[in-house]
Amino acid sequence: MIASVLHEAAQWLADDGRALWSGAEIGHERVLRDTVAGLFHVAVGDGDQVAGVMKFELADAHFWPEIEPGTSAFVHKLAVRRAWAKKGVSTALLSYARARAQQLGLAHLRLDCVADRQGLRQLYEGFGFALHSVVRIGASSYARYELPLAP
Repeated sequence: MIASVLHEAAQWLADDGRALWSGAEIGHERVLRDTVAGLFHVAVGDGDQVAGVMKFELADAHFWPEIEPGTSAFVHKLAVRRAWAKKGVSTALLSYARARAQQLGLAHLRLDCVADRQGLRQLYEGFGFALHSVVRIGASSYARYELPLAP
């Protein structure tokens, strides 16, 4: 079910000319491994339908190599089914991530996105994330965001 949400979101973005995740990133084996590891969390809508998913991690050496382990949580692969778009699913998932990071006693919740995704950046900024930096990795630029958490 998680993989189907990711594939739906990836297809929607690709159809709009904004391809995001590679097949390997959201392939069955990888998603299954991350799900079994407890990294994916789901938002459930009416009738127990999975409305959205996100990956919640405690390390991100790829996008945040300078961050000391044990200080932050990282949100990745936030995806919402099109039928649930603009209905607060992203906000609910981010709220869960913030609460979980606070429960773990972490100082920050962090995430990244492709720098030219203005709608996504507005969502994050509207939630309270502040732009930390823009970094170039490979051929792409990524906006890195952080949300300080109350102790």
